[in-house]
Amino acid sequence: MAVTIYDIAKLSGVSIATISRVVNGSPRVSEKTRAKVLEVMKENNYTPNPFARSLQFDSMRTIGISCSDISDEYMARSVSNIEKKLHEYGYDYMLFCSGYEQSSKEYAVDLLLKKKVDALILIGSSFLGSGDDEDVAYLHKAAESIPVFIINGYLKDKNIYCVLHDDFDAMYEATDKLIRSGRKKVLFLYDSESYSAQQKMAGYESALRDNKLPVDGNLKLKITGTIHEERDILLVRKDLVFDAVVTTVDELAVGALKYARARMLKVPEDISIVGYNNSLLACCVEPELTSVDSSVKELSKMAVVKIMECIQGEKVAHKTVVKGQLVRRCSTDF
Repeated sequence: MAVTIYDIAKLSGVSIATISRVVNGSPRVSEKTRAKVLEVMKENNYTPNPFARSLQFDSMRTIGISCSDISDEYMARSVSNIEKKLHEYGYDYMLFCSGYEQSSKEYAVDLLLKKKVDALILIGSSFLGSGDDEDVAYLHKAAESIPVFIINGYLKDKNIYCVLHDDFDAMYEATDKLIRSGRKKVLFLYDSESYSAQQKMAGYESALRDNKLPVDGNLKLKITGTIHEERDILLVRKDLVFDAVVTTVDELAVGALKYARARMLKVPEDISIVGYNNSLLACCVEPELTSVDSSVKELSKMAVVKIMECIQGEKVAHKTVVKGQLVRRCSTDF
């Protein structure tokens, strides 16, 4: 089997971007690294292919994309924006929907690597699992071969790049505004323990503390069922006393709206509700939802721009954070 750029990068212990710099004579490579790469190429009789499809040698001009669930609106919007931006650069993509199981996520990444894609884009922090070493080992391994870009998750590695929304700040702002509008019992609804969800919870708790309110564990509730199941769970939890709700996704906010209607509570007079992601759902319910715009369009396009910079051998920041915007509608009175 012919030796490829991926093999040379692995044998040299460097990234593909570094191999590109060496071949293209970039001054941004140390002489020690340059000599090592050239020696590995010589030992393996590797010659850059002048007939490769890419401006960079041996490139397939294809990016691998994986998301957990394409039916999720956030992920679907992200894929759509990534696709449009990739086409501006003349790149194609391969998409694999992995699901949420650890084994299926690892399989998805491994399959895309075998397709010799130029880089990986992973949409959502679910690919980090709990964040422990065992859950992210497959990502570190993938980064040994090609650049790995994570949208709205963070993992530190020399060949892993993260573009993410400032979920901590956005949830802090939403919670703070609810409290300043007179709300004292803010219920936090979440559907996962992902990196993103953890940042949102931390922002929520920080806003409570800064406003001299207790962080009540009973007012942090994880719900993974349907919108109607969420409504029913809230209805049977007679022990919960709250006058506002913040959620990690808009679907949970819709469930809270249905709960309010079932209890004949007026929104926002009796209870205020804030969603997250500013999805289509936010405008398809009555009253329309105040929601945090999580900048999915900006993050997705930014990931592609940074991939192209990386492929061209430019220096790329490993962590880029984008501020969101709280879109005010009729479910709040601030």
